[in-house]
Amino acid sequence: MNDGRLTVSKTGSKDKPRVYDKVNIQVTNFSFTSSFPFQMSAQLPAGGSLKLDGKAGPINASDAARTPLEARISVEKMNLAASGFIDPAAGISGIADLNGTVNSNGHEAKTNVTVKATNLQVVPKGSPAGRPVDVTLAVVHDLATQKGNVTQGDVAMGKAIQHLTGSYDAHEDVTDVNLKLIGQNMPVDDLEAMLPAVGVILPPKASLQGGDINVAMDIAGKVNKLIITGSVKLENSKMANFDLGSKLSAVSALAGKKTGNDTEIKNFSSDVRVTPEVTEAKNINLNVPSVGVITGDGTVSPTNELAFKMLADVDGLKVPFSVQGTTADPKVSPDVKGLATGLLKEAIPGKGQNPVKGLSGLFKKK
Repeated sequence: MNDGRLTVSKTGSKDKPRVYDKVNIQVTNFSFTSSFPFQMSAQLPAGGSLKLDGKAGPINASDAARTPLEARISVEKMNLAASGFIDPAAGISGIADLNGTVNSNGHEAKTNVTVKATNLQVVPKGSPAGRPVDVTLAVVHDLATQKGNVTQGDVAMGKAIQHLTGSYDAHEDVTDVNLKLIGQNMPVDDLEAMLPAVGVILPPKASLQGGDINVAMDIAGKVNKLIITGSVKLENSKMANFDLGSKLSAVSALAGKKTGNDTEIKNFSSDVRVTPEVTEAKNINLNVPSVGVITGDGTVSPTNELAFKMLADVDGLKVPFSVQGTTADPKVSPDVKGLATGLLKEAIPGKGQNPVKGLSGLFKKK
């Protein structure tokens, strides 16, 4: 068959059918009852090309998708959002080249592929990654239940490698997943270009440089309503072109702290929970040698608006403050209510220092 067209839709789905154009298929020694060699090529929806080369059969008369298959697959310039290979509800986009193998015995299909993705974006509110991402993927898929397991999912940017494993259920309109993502001792310099793709927005011209990041995340739910929970740890890094000291100057007790144009970070850790409605950060612990230890909790809205309550430990003085504004332009202000609460607690006999002494330390005057 030369220059054909194949339209693929899912029963009961409202998704737009996918059209594969310029379809060429060559089959030799065809048989319904035995295996036969074939070659196939096609243009993918929204651009890109696909090539399959292998053997199939015997034909499953009741369900063609369960026909045994052994094939090599090669894909160039595939549009991830429109290809049909990834659930569009996931919000993943980018352009990918793919090479690998597909083997099916009619009951279970095993796929092993390597992928190089450019302009990768993995959350709807993100923006394309600044460098290519390499993925090594191994999936075992049950053709009857439409469920499967990701036995290997290595995501690499330079020397920064994250390991994704778990299971999925694709029998409904929107795929359900239960995955775990682990990344240990990942160089910040390699991973920094990936931050926009996962929706992390830094202040203008600011960048993370040096040090290592560790992440451990559980990813669960429908791919269009994922809930991500876990922890993030950063060590021996710096926020280049971001003067934390100037941001903190709005708080009197912190006005004298100078971090310079770059903010050195000894370590940072936080527990996180990400949903479509909000990103929560709890148990924040940030050690900036030029300032002190900053702890707290807060949220980031889908529009990147900040709402954080923080506490700085500066030379033994506890200084509460709030952070609002946006991730691109954070605003720091004194937390008067938090300050009053802290001083009242200290005023209780036997529980702490004189509140007047606390105030004099805060405002640098008698």
